Amino acid sequence: MYTLGIDIGSTSSKTVILEDGKTIAAHVVIPLGTGTIGPQMALSEIFEQSGISKEQITYTVATGYGRLTCPEADAQISELSCHAKGIHFLLPQVDTIVDIGGQDAKALSISPQGKLIAFQMNDKCAAGTGRFLDVMARVLNVPIEQLGPLSETSEHPAVISNTCTVFAESEVISQLSAKISLADIAAGIHNSVAKRVSGMALRLGRPNCMAMSGGVALNTGVVHAMEREMGCPILVDPLCQSAGAIGAALLAYEKLSKSKE
Repeated sequence: MYTLGIDIGSTSSKTVILEDGKTIAAHVVIPLGTGTIGPQMALSEIFEQSGISKEQITYTVATGYGRLTCPEADAQISELSCHAKGIHFLLPQVDTIVDIGGQDAKALSISPQGKLIAFQMNDKCAAGTGRFLDVMARVLNVPIEQLGPLSETSEHPAVISNTCTVFAESEVISQLSAKISLADIAAGIHNSVAKRVSGMALRLGRPNCMAMSGGVALNTGVVHAMEREMGCPILVDPLCQSAGAIGAALLAYEKLSKSKE
């Protein structure tokens, strides 16, 4: 039995096909989010990649920022529950998750069964999100995927004192004018994100085992800055960006299983 999860974010679309609630049969990430052709591309590509037809999918759950815009979905579920479920599937030892998306950042506390217990969220401001990093990478004229490796070469990280994206952008431009190195500014940008997000995460208490999900988890500079702020190692699964879609596919399987009882 195949179930499908689709996570329609603000800047990317992710699809996952799960077989019998246990095995990931296929996964796709498209760097285009809600309001674009991204969700349709993610669906088309996963069927093509897996060789599984649309008719073979028993149940589909949509999650994410654009979950209500997906006509293919049988149900819509909050990304909080889906990320909790998805990370628990990938890393069952984790009790705290930080998910940094394109337009928001979330910290989740989860039970040993992968259920959401509590959460903190920043969705009112771009600071500490993927959007903030995109803006900063543009100012530095550095491809976003190179920002992490660049920051790792820093010897004297710059201090970014403004948390507001607009003011932080002006601050970075001033630092460029002062001939501060790109690596030091990049490290300062990551430290700024980590300070803001770790403060939110610590409101849930000290984690026993922590993971990051979302696209920003692929940025090693942010992950290492978060580890320093949190004072603990942070796990990042290779499928961290697809955690929401994995959780959606798992919850689709659970819904089916309950309906058959």
